Amino acid sequence: MIVGEQKPIAEIKAIVKPYKKLLILGCGTCVKTCFAGGEDEVAVLASALRLSFKKDGKAIDIAEYTIERQCENEFIQEAAKVIAQNDSVLSLACGAGVQAIARRFAKIPVLPGVNTTFLGVLERQGFFTEECTGCGNCVLGIFGGICPITRCAKKLLNGPCGGSQKGYCEIKAETECAWHLIIDRSKSLGQLNNLTTYVPPKDWRSSNSGGPRRLVREDHII
Repeated sequence: MIVGEQKPIAEIKAIVKPYKKLLILGCGTCVKTCFAGGEDEVAVLASALRLSFKKDGKAIDIAEYTIERQCENEFIQEAAKVIAQNDSVLSLACGAGVQAIARRFAKIPVLPGVNTTFLGVLERQGFFTEECTGCGNCVLGIFGGICPITRCAKKLLNGPCGGSQKGYCEIKAETECAWHLIIDRSKSLGQLNNLTTYVPPKDWRSSNSGGPRRLVREDHII
């Protein structure tokens, strides 16, 4: 899932300050799960902004609305009417959602209220870890389902660096060494031989180093 965190209230106030009619638009999928942009977060943020601007003596009309996903036109259409009633939108979606709304409503400023951080896993309530970089060329099959590109601080593909201590990374002492995990997992699977094959340096052309990527599924295009 995409993980993000809501921007500090002071930063949000600064970017919405020029506007008189603001819609806070929530997204009910990824950012809802990480408590950054769902319906509850929209309501709390709207209340906080109203109180703060009232204290500052600034008049601002703040509306609230949440759709299932801001990255799909089908759901964006549900918000079209309420978006048109305002002169700005504060999107609590990930960066893709912000851009999707901005593309659809070219004459209305769409502002980000969330910092998109990574693709991650919910380990336990309120605790997320980064597991995927979205590099475009998945090698999890070689490394026992553990990604060295994301989870190794040095992105090493052919074994550990030698600096880890007792299974923990030398860069971040609280982080488990990815290669310690990879070797243990490969042992348990009986696949240690996978790690004897040389893996060439990562070809970053499949990542975003060549500009924005696209995925085209001809079998789904109508």
